[in-house]
Parts: sequence; C-alpha cells; structure tokens
Amino acid sequence: VQLQASGGGLVQAAGSLRLSCAASGRTFSVDVMGWFRQAPGKQREFVASLPRDGGGTRSYYADSVKGRFVISRDNAKNTVALQMNSLKPEDTAVYYCAATDRDTRAYDYWGQGTQVTVSS
Repeated sequence: VQLQASGGGLVQAAGSLRLSCAASGRTFSVDVMGWFRQAPGKQREFVASLPRDGGGTRSYYADSVKGRFVISRDNAKNTVALQMNSLKPEDTAVYYCAATDRDTRAYDYWGQGTQVTVSS
C-alpha cells in the first residue's frame, strides 16, 4: 500500500487548510486511516483517525485538535482528508497520513509527510 499526502502549506493563525491522502496498491488490506504529526524537536503524535466502516461516528481526535479538525474518508476513492480549522502556531508540524493493516491492526503504512506551517 502506498500513501500520497498533499495539501500542506503556510497559513496564518485562525486560518484553515485541508490535507488529502490517497491510497494505492493493496487497498483492500487497509482498515483505519489517520493522520499523525511531528513538530521540530518533538515525537510524532496522533491527530485523528477513522476506520473503514465506521462513518463519522467512529472518528477519534487528539484533545489538542478536537473541535477544530475534521477527518473524513471516501472508501470508493481510497482517500482520507483532514480539514483543519482555527489553526494555531502550535499546529505547525509535518503531517503524515497513515493506515492500519486489517490483519496486523498496526499502522504499517505511512505517507511521505506534508509540511503545515501556521504563522502568528
């Protein structure tokens, strides 16, 4: 499975950005799709996730983004998106799209990362 993320960029605080990620290859083996981020000097952290068959009711968010970010996915197109609103400078990071394998249930698949920079 290959994941290709896009949509990062530079935005002012309180602005919005939308990240997208497209999966290709053995996409039938993908279950949960999600987003992680890594800020300079910090460990990679979970942002949001959504399982294949959960719809919007089974989405999960980090407390730091709850109420501001919305994750969605299109199973027919094998894509996942992250709508980021009310962005803060502390949201600045490289954002990674990731997906779990339905058998291992681990995040075995990772995209290349896209930079999000929020200026104050």
